[in-house]
Amino acid sequence: MEIVLDRIERKDKDICYRLLQYSLFEESISDFNEMNEEALFEYEGFDDYFTNGDASAYFIREKETEKIVGFIMVNTQMQQFEAGHCIAEFMVIPKYRRNKIGKAAAAECFDLFKGNWEVSPSYGSEKAYLFWKRVIDDYTDQNNTFEQGRFMFINSK
Repeated sequence: MEIVLDRIERKDKDICYRLLQYSLFEESISDFNEMNEEALFEYEGFDDYFTNGDASAYFIREKETEKIVGFIMVNTQMQQFEAGHCIAEFMVIPKYRRNKIGKAAAAECFDLFKGNWEVSPSYGSEKAYLFWKRVIDDYTDQNNTFEQGRFMFINSK
């Protein structure tokens, strides 16, 4: 399946928020996210992805049908590098996993922004760590580091 990244406009932020809820629910098994009284996982700064030039969100779409198969949220809130980009949230709908959609989407996302990158796999998830290790090792030809729970590399492509 061929995919494209489609920047999420403000008018579609509710769709992104619903997808984010699935992702936060899935991660809650390892990172201890808690729902609020309205049965939602709160996400501080969510609106920034639609109002702030330093943050952006993208639907991962099947190219031919434009069907949404996941999403990516990127910001510039770096932990180790002074400046750059990080993947804050990333999810491929389970039905579409294990067929290289995540790898293709991550590479396309990295290609959007040159410079420093940080990616923190979901805390406590061995599957997330292994996914990102494979993807980033392949993208960087193993020219990356993993420290304090995050992968770091420089995209000069």
